[in-house]
Amino acid sequence: MDPRCPSARVAVIGTGFVGSTFAYTVMLRGVAAELVLIDVNKDKAEGDAMDLNHGLPFARPMRIWAGDYEDTAEADVIVIAAGASQKPGETRLDLVRKNTEIFRSIIGQIMEHNPKGIILVATNPVDILTYASLKLSGLPPNRVLGSGTILDTARFRYLLGMYADVDPRSVHAYILGEHGDTELPVWSLADIGGMPIPEFFKTSGKPYDTKQAEELFQGVRDAAYTIIEKKGSTYYAIAMGLERIVECILRDENSVLSVSTLLSDFHGVSDICLGVPAVINRTGVSRVIELPLNPEEQAAFRHSAKVLQEVARSIGL
Repeated sequence: MDPRCPSARVAVIGTGFVGSTFAYTVMLRGVAAELVLIDVNKDKAEGDAMDLNHGLPFARPMRIWAGDYEDTAEADVIVIAAGASQKPGETRLDLVRKNTEIFRSIIGQIMEHNPKGIILVATNPVDILTYASLKLSGLPPNRVLGSGTILDTARFRYLLGMYADVDPRSVHAYILGEHGDTELPVWSLADIGGMPIPEFFKTSGKPYDTKQAEELFQGVRDAAYTIIEKKGSTYYAIAMGLERIVECILRDENSVLSVSTLLSDFHGVSDICLGVPAVINRTGVSRVIELPLNPEEQAAFRHSAKVLQEVARSIGL
């Protein structure tokens, strides 16, 4: 099977660190035939397009250009990475009012030109902005999704793998809920090579207790704050996560990824977008997988939902 999608067009709105790095990743992977970059700073988008095109002799053929919202008309997936960025000492939720207003304009222009595509939100706070995009667009829930906890889950698997001295790809574990301070690790279902985490560490001689588990999770939850403090923003890993979601959509993979999507009675939670495992294919979110959480995890998930629902109500969503 040809790994490319020869007729697919991907549009990127916002060519800051995340948007431009995502575009670079799409070019390297060669998953689409066309890639259009859109930014309020047209010079930035044009410069990125030129720079990427100069790398095409080292990659698969594709068309890359700087455009405008009219160019989203034929896009299969529209990735939104535009908005105010997170500053040092600022939480993701601090951004909500600023970025919701920005999204009102963005979503309106997308819907004017392309009411049939799939919208993928990357801008923080991603869960609230995914919910806002859904409400503002009027699209079916399966066609509006956010990056959710795909990055948090990757960080969780990486740190567990490093501690266990195994390839992170052999770690199966999820972070659910908000992409932010109220997210939760699903320890009850985490495993390495099919073996529950406590048993794996016991057989491998690695110390493991509640304190160790909490330290590992803190490394996941607070990673963005550490990176922002050290270099100003995060963009490499999330760009790769976004590309993976787009790849699953365009190739109709039916892969399970932890994305932000509208929930309907997920452990009692409805009418909010949160990060949960979902089957991703050409329709967007094909279905949500309701993991059998233990009582403590269910309570933590409902708390995460309550926090975001209160934020959504506070801005009139």
